[in-house]
Amino acid sequence: MDIAFYGSSLLSSYWNGAATYYRGLLFDLARRGHKITFYEPDAFDRQQHRDMEPPAWAAVEVYPAEDSAMRRVVAEAANADVVVKASGVGIFDDELLDGVLAASRPDAIRIFWDVDAPATLAEMRKDPDHPMRRALPALDAVLTYGGGPPVVEAYQGFGAAFCTPIYNALDPSTHHPVAADPRFACDLAFLGNRLPDRESRVEEFLLRPATMLPQRSFLLAGNGWETKPTPDNVRTLGHVYTRDHNAFNATPRAVLNIARDSMAETGYSPATRVFEAAGAAACIITDAWRGVEHFLRPDAEILVARDGRDVAAHLAHLTAETVRRIGEAARRRILAEHTYEKRGAEVDAILRRIAQSKAERSAA
Repeated sequence: MDIAFYGSSLLSSYWNGAATYYRGLLFDLARRGHKITFYEPDAFDRQQHRDMEPPAWAAVEVYPAEDSAMRRVVAEAANADVVVKASGVGIFDDELLDGVLAASRPDAIRIFWDVDAPATLAEMRKDPDHPMRRALPALDAVLTYGGGPPVVEAYQGFGAAFCTPIYNALDPSTHHPVAADPRFACDLAFLGNRLPDRESRVEEFLLRPATMLPQRSFLLAGNGWETKPTPDNVRTLGHVYTRDHNAFNATPRAVLNIARDSMAETGYSPATRVFEAAGAAACIITDAWRGVEHFLRPDAEILVARDGRDVAAHLAHLTAETVRRIGEAARRRILAEHTYEKRGAEVDAILRRIAQSKAERSAA
């Protein structure tokens, strides 16, 4: 099928946490014979911070962040068998959603791919005229980055014809164990952009343990943290390109996962870093969220912390043998159950099932 995908960016992970998710899924769909065209705006300096060039498996159209350019790429939805509008493009989100639905053919499969479903649903609850409420009757499916049963039930409650999570996963050819890199040496490292609904959790799960363990070293990486006041034993680092993610995950004694507020409250929303770190055989400490055991087994494949005190306790008791055992167990579990090959198979089956159903209704 010809898939037109309107998202934030395939080429850049700069202020774009969904980049590796898009790459893993769309590469697998291309491998299954689908033809991918990804439309991304030239916005937020992403094109100046690319970490990949257009791949052989997808056509990428970068359009100026202007109304006329947006309308031009929207019109191209008429050529696609599958039209996907992802959330969080960051510019023209509402116009893109309305535009691609209007431009797509009657027989096309129309999908909204929500990479921050808890936040979208919270907005929908507050606004009876939210664009997604208007769009749902025209959509064949809502696919989400995570959220599990709570998100599915909420979207169905708003009238979604079909909703299912397509979780983050691992591309083992991209994320895997590597040698340690002195740039990332520390006892505990966290990688994530500074966002309003994450900052207080970073203060609790990283900065508080750093204060409690002044003899340990901590690394806080991602955009925006350079101006954040931190204890002396916390080193900040800016954007980490995806080419360095393996070393970032493989070097520290442990790697920290911290969910954003909405995803922690909803649960079933593991970030990409969980799978990428596990792929590098890292020992992961995660903040507590509902459904973590669906992906990794607590205490055996991942360490779970309810607060900063738990993080400090985990760090204080970590031995080299424990780090190795947990990291290797996590990698085995993720390779067995949570790869983008498995996620791509789910999406491929969904597309074929919807296409068959639409064809049958058209023929009736």
